[in-house]
Amino acid sequence: MKIGIIYKSVHHGNTKRIAEVIVNSLGGDLLDLKDIKADVVKDYDLIGFGSGIFYSKPHKDLMKFVEGLGNVEDKKAFVFSTSGRDKLEFNSMLKEKLSGKGFEIIGEFSCKGFDTWGPFKLIGGLNKGKPDEEDFKSAERFANSLKEKI
Repeated sequence: MKIGIIYKSVHHGNTKRIAEVIVNSLGGDLLDLKDIKADVVKDYDLIGFGSGIFYSKPHKDLMKFVEGLGNVEDKKAFVFSTSGRDKLEFNSMLKEKLSGKGFEIIGEFSCKGFDTWGPFKLIGGLNKGKPDEEDFKSAERFANSLKEKI
């Protein structure tokens, strides 16, 4: 099974670090959203989609990328995110878009990340030092749980 992990990481690299942990556990290719085109999806059987969360939503560039995808068959996906508040429900919009394109969603992950977006900058940010070693261990456990589903 060929695995690709597509991510959008800005500001502090929180999401990229989580994506690196996941790809190190699962194997496959790490794909920065800024460097790929939509047709790359055809090359993979399992694709991870991840970004930071902005105003309770995945990054707009990742959402636009998914919206531009054609319908797929026999493709599995998982989603992951980092945010100031660490809520799995922030992944819902992305999961719905992917399901609508025909992906079978086999898992999701979320953890806190250092956040200096908007008003948080004024107070020095939230979650300094996040993601941390415990978050990386959680991401690795998540990736290992995906192995049972593929």
